[in-house]
Amino acid sequence: MALKNVIGLDHAVVMVKDLDKAAENWKRLGFTISPRGTHSAHMGSGNYTIMLDPDYMELLGVLTPTEHNAPARAFLEKRGEGIERIAFTAVDSAAGAEEIRARGYVPIGPTDFERPVMMPDGTLSAAKFRTFQWPTAEAPGGVRIFACQHKTRETVWIPELMKHANGAKRLKQALIVTPDPAKDAAHLSRLIDRDVRAEPDGAIAVPSGGDRADFVFLTRDQLGKRYPEVSLAGLPERGGAGLVISTDVAAAEKALGSTGVHSSGAICVPPAAGNGTLLAFVKA
Repeated sequence: MALKNVIGLDHAVVMVKDLDKAAENWKRLGFTISPRGTHSAHMGSGNYTIMLDPDYMELLGVLTPTEHNAPARAFLEKRGEGIERIAFTAVDSAAGAEEIRARGYVPIGPTDFERPVMMPDGTLSAAKFRTFQWPTAEAPGGVRIFACQHKTRETVWIPELMKHANGAKRLKQALIVTPDPAKDAAHLSRLIDRDVRAEPDGAIAVPSGGDRADFVFLTRDQLGKRYPEVSLAGLPERGGAGLVISTDVAAAEKALGSTGVHSSGAICVPPAAGNGTLLAFVKA
């Protein structure tokens, strides 16, 4: 029985070593980037968001080492840049935390936090969230998961930030490489109470809920066969590998220029050019 207070994929978090350089890189890929956000001293992190509809991507960097961001720093040291965690949308984080507790998983949180937001009219507002996490050890395919309740959606989904030169509209798939796709997909399936679905090439998909993006678990070899023209250099054997993005393909091709690689009907950004993240732009 699916979780009542947790619906589909909300956003993917890409950990980066140099936050401002990463933002400039994604601007060159045709994305509109939010102003930089700074989290609390306790969190010690900052971010840039890339807003889509109904989901988004987040570039996250450590500004000051703290106990809270120790797992993120460990990820950067071991893996390098790339998808470190993925959030679901929480209708009610407190109730969602109790739902997973009832299923035998001790939640981390719920935790309230906020970051300042400069609005398009020049006024200063705040983006406010309440999140909870599944236990850190419960990371299917090596990707941590959590749920995010947006208390101020109007300061996050700002219309001016949702228009991208590359035509990006929404996330379609989150790609996770693993030597054992069936095992890691089953792990996520248990965590969120969603059924798995076999893909034609042997990959295993786990719908995240509603009309949101699917998680797709596959081996590096399977990923290479999906996008044979794209170098997978820099990707791990197990971990978050890429994002498939619905878009206007002609706009993506123009915005990406020589960085874009045509493969299997998609316009792709190799992981080496996407801060450790394969980006595959496909027809909306």
